[in-house]
Amino acid sequence: MKTEEEVTKPRTGIVHFEKRRYPRFSVDLPMEYYQTNASISQKGRALNASEGGLLIYFPEQMEIGQYINLKLFFSLGSELNTIEALAEVVWMDIHLGKGWGDYRYGVKFIDISPEDKAKLKGFLVGLSE
Repeated sequence: MKTEEEVTKPRTGIVHFEKRRYPRFSVDLPMEYYQTNASISQKGRALNASEGGLLIYFPEQMEIGQYINLKLFFSLGSELNTIEALAEVVWMDIHLGKGWGDYRYGVKFIDISPEDKAKLKGFLVGLSE
């Protein structure tokens, strides 16, 4: 038989709430980027996107806090669109292996034009429908 304390004792546990400001969407989008101190562009892939940033696979190692200029390619309706933005590397995952996409990074947008942000938002809204 349970004691009164066991019956009335509240349950406790751990609850995980997402802290993201913007929802993320799984994508597989080509992109070009170049480091702010370089003029030669490289290719990468964005594997998820939000209005605030991207999850990107880069073929080279980057530093957290590093700024990159990027151009993301996607289709919106029957049109091929691009957005350009300045982004900051905010986290990195472990080295995933040899070949393209060795390094996985999270980047947040630092500077993106209102027009490009609207195009990106339109694309993401289309994914949620």
